[in-house]
Amino acid sequence: MNTKFFQYILFAFVVGAGIFIASCSKDEDTVSTDPVVLSYGPSPALRGGELRFIGKNMDKVTMITLPNNIEVKNFTSKTSEMVTIIVPQETVEGEVTVTTTIGTQKMKTRLTISEPITFVSLSPLTARPGEKITITGDYLNLIEEVIFPNKKAQAEFISQSREQIELLVPLDAQTGKVVISNGMPDPILIESDSTLSVVTAKATKLSPIPVKAGATLTIEGTDLDLVKAVIFGGNQKVGTFISQSVTKIEVQVPVDAQDGSIALEMASLVTTQSTDVLEMVVPTISSVSPNPAKNGKSISIKGINLDLVTNVVFATDKAGSIASQSATEITVDVPLDAVNGVVNLRTKANKTVSSSELTFVKPTITGINPASTQSNKPIVISGTNLDLVVQVKLGGGKSVTVANTNETELTITVPSGTTTDKITLVTTNGSEVVSANDLTIIASNVPEVTGYPTKAKPGELITLTGTKMNLVTDLIFPGNVVATGFGVKTIDKIEVVVPLNVQKGYGKIKFMTIDNEVSETELINFVGVDDVQDPDLVFFDFNGTGNKDAWWGNVKIVNDNNNVDGSSYGLVEGNYNGWTDLFWRNGSNNFPGATIGSNVNDYVVKFDINLINPIDGGNLKFRLNGDEGDFWWTWGPAGPGASVATTEGWETITVPISAFKDSDGWGTNSPTSMAVISKEFGMAFADGAANVKFYIDNVRFERK
Repeated sequence: MNTKFFQYILFAFVVGAGIFIASCSKDEDTVSTDPVVLSYGPSPALRGGELRFIGKNMDKVTMITLPNNIEVKNFTSKTSEMVTIIVPQETVEGEVTVTTTIGTQKMKTRLTISEPITFVSLSPLTARPGEKITITGDYLNLIEEVIFPNKKAQAEFISQSREQIELLVPLDAQTGKVVISNGMPDPILIESDSTLSVVTAKATKLSPIPVKAGATLTIEGTDLDLVKAVIFGGNQKVGTFISQSVTKIEVQVPVDAQDGSIALEMASLVTTQSTDVLEMVVPTISSVSPNPAKNGKSISIKGINLDLVTNVVFATDKAGSIASQSATEITVDVPLDAVNGVVNLRTKANKTVSSSELTFVKPTITGINPASTQSNKPIVISGTNLDLVVQVKLGGGKSVTVANTNETELTITVPSGTTTDKITLVTTNGSEVVSANDLTIIASNVPEVTGYPTKAKPGELITLTGTKMNLVTDLIFPGNVVATGFGVKTIDKIEVVVPLNVQKGYGKIKFMTIDNEVSETELINFVGVDDVQDPDLVFFDFNGTGNKDAWWGNVKIVNDNNNVDGSSYGLVEGNYNGWTDLFWRNGSNNFPGATIGSNVNDYVVKFDINLINPIDGGNLKFRLNGDEGDFWWTWGPAGPGASVATTEGWETITVPISAFKDSDGWGTNSPTSMAVISKEFGMAFADGAANVKFYIDNVRFERK
């Protein structure tokens, strides 16, 4: 091997700290006087640093061309083995060409440039959004973007050179360190040593305090032109201002703003709190009239700032209806069930102001005509405010429900079994007024019923006891069905077969005499199973098909001699203590609620049930759950009725949809649409402990 050529190659790898790149080679045994470059380096090279070219006959090199088209003719040294130059500052990455006395040689390897970007200073260190800041350093001409603390990248500069960048602080920049980036896919990121403090607005004064909702609030302070939104108590944000300057903002107070400091929000979403605490104006009450007031009528509330009131609430949380309203007076329709107590005025600002106690008028009784009468005869009660009466109580524990619109007269029919006693008027709000004199009951020639069953089944022989039972010519059951089957019939007892076509549910048996006089029992529950009127409205049938069966719970699907309609039914059995799932499904699957829609007053819920063991502890809780709310109907001793749940064999239980209430069955709101029952619903046991066993079938909707 040519010894001198080997020395050149060895030199290319050891000279300096750079890396040299082989450019070309010649046949080792060929002796030539032509110039040839064997390698050059270092690469990457530093601008202002030395670049060396190694080869043969290098003293014949006349020019080196660096990218982009930078011609270097001044060499720092030149020998036959090596030429050295200083890399000009304008040099970039690219191809290198060496020109000699015999031509040009293009280097096979591209030159790369080492660019040591430095971040020296940032000034000023405190700036407003939109103001100019200056960054100094080196190789800043390579910077593509400046990144602020909230990752806000700014790529537009006022000016840019190798040593300096001038740019504007973005409007949404936040306080923190600033980062410069060359914008490459794997970028060089250099963070400032100093922190840039971005100026924020400060509220030093709020006026007026207190302020009225809807009024203009003036905010004084510094740099308020930077504010994009004002946030009031209750997280009420306002982004539109009446006026705005560096030192002042005028803004309309939201109607539902609440007490507390206000927050100023910048474009950067940074917020600052006011030092002043804002207080909202509250209404004041000067008078409430009339007092006493009348249920169902209106009252006038006078005062100041009453236009802020959104709700008027009477004692026991009874809401009134605002009929008219101004800043100085509100007219409110009084609920029928409002009782004595203060009236609360509530605002959207979560403020409440209370009146002095408001009382309510009661009816008076000035006369009962006639003062002596017989059962099943009418009487006229005279007095005042009798339109408030919803019930009249009489002797013998009898009562009559009324709907009267006459203020001075009330007519009722005296029920059978009424005894001589005072009468009591019960009003819409539950207050009671007792007559000064008795209503005298004269014995009549009609049967007086003293004994009857509370439940009766079609086809069952029942016994009715009382006096003058021998005067009865006809017994008429609910549904205007005349009895045809009898047993023993005496002066004090009648045995009668309940007609098969008796109207199911609660009703009375009428006793007709030969003189067409009438007496009747109290309500009797005529039990039995109603036919399913519309199979499409059944949503639990327990037939094992899966279409209308329970999806989960403790119900078993069985078919034996205990069935009600010849098909399968559900069996629930166990010793339950506390909440226990019985049967459930989801309303979004095959539920017929859309058929009912909002016509909830036209339909009821029915189900056929046979309670083998009475529910004497806890409740059966029936749920209708959907987008509108969670509604329950409870049956058992822990429920609203507080009675043991029992049946005598299979019975159809009828539940108005209005009986389903929110707040786990104890609330006041009922569902208004079945089309929104889209969540899980069904039945559970809860609120106690019991040995539960019952059969259930055909849970359905049915038109009244």
